[in-house]
Amino acid sequence: MTDPNVLSTVRVPLVGEDEAQGRTAELYEAIKSRMGIPFVPDMFRLVSSRPDLLEVVIAGYGGVFNDGVLPRATREMISAWSSKVNGCPYCVGTHNWFLAQFGGDQKLTDAIADSASVEDLPIDERTKELMRLVTQICTGAFRVTDEDWARTEAAGWTNAEMLEAVFTASLFAFINRLVDGLGLGDSVARSRIASQPEDATVSEQRLAEPR
Repeated sequence: MTDPNVLSTVRVPLVGEDEAQGRTAELYEAIKSRMGIPFVPDMFRLVSSRPDLLEVVIAGYGGVFNDGVLPRATREMISAWSSKVNGCPYCVGTHNWFLAQFGGDQKLTDAIADSASVEDLPIDERTKELMRLVTQICTGAFRVTDEDWARTEAAGWTNAEMLEAVFTASLFAFINRLVDGLGLGDSVARSRIASQPEDATVSEQRLAEPR
């Protein structure tokens, strides 16, 4: 189950798209169709030998990238920045690419990749307040206080928006550790998604759990 796109540091077998059978093949097709890309991202393939786990990962992504209360670009920014804070360049590359597709400019994506602090991101003060909360979730969620929550709310964010931001950051704590722990984050600094042309067509269909 070797793959030229993934280096030997990956610690688990990856089911090739031409080898997939049964439920794994069905899930692969659902991923490609709903993401609007011609291949299955290697992050999903990390659990391809366990279709039951693959369904869980897909369901988590659906929770973030289905229709939500935050704009898609904001959710992608949170995904990319959380990945930066968590030290996962693979996911930074992936979600910076998606951020660009949904309206993020290069100044922002470059800052996410290079900045050490949310204070250096080229975003307005209201958005920085939300991203400060996101950063707290990544660096020590147990230290988040009622005052932190109230300050973010006072900046103009609704409870529903803050919940979605925290959910997104929390999902990427899981995804980043899956990618890095299984060796994919160390094998590619930029994912295959990140290497796609900037004018590639991206689906806005839901990546919900396939039935």
